[in-house]
Amino acid sequence: MGEGSTGPGPRSLETRAQRAQGEPVWGCRRTESGLTRSCRGAFRSPRPSPKSGQADQTSEESLLLDIQKLKEKRDMLDKEISQFISEGYSVDELEDHITQLHEYNDIKDVGQMLMGKLAVIQGVTTKELYPEFGLDVND
Repeated sequence: MGEGSTGPGPRSLETRAQRAQGEPVWGCRRTESGLTRSCRGAFRSPRPSPKSGQADQTSEESLLLDIQKLKEKRDMLDKEISQFISEGYSVDELEDHITQLHEYNDIKDVGQMLMGKLAVIQGVTTKELYPEFGLDVND
């Protein structure tokens, strides 16, 4: 909030007035001598800047290493996919299985929410309700 403001109204008017006068609205205010101290100076990144020449070589080596790792991972995943296909799995079955898992998780979330509400009503912990409904705490 701005000085002397009591709610959202005065602040929004102050912001509009600052905009109309060309002042920044992100917390810096202009004074007769320019910007306040906290707004002076160029932006400095928290990351150290690499030395020229060395940075180009290092980043290029790093990128080549990253590319190599990604290619190896792609090859590994291609092998896994081939193995699953050779075992008789299909993409359609996988998508159906994922859909069923999402539905199961949604239903389980609702059940846990209801158990939590029931526990609050009865003044017990959710863990204490599990045996009453024949559930295992590790389920």
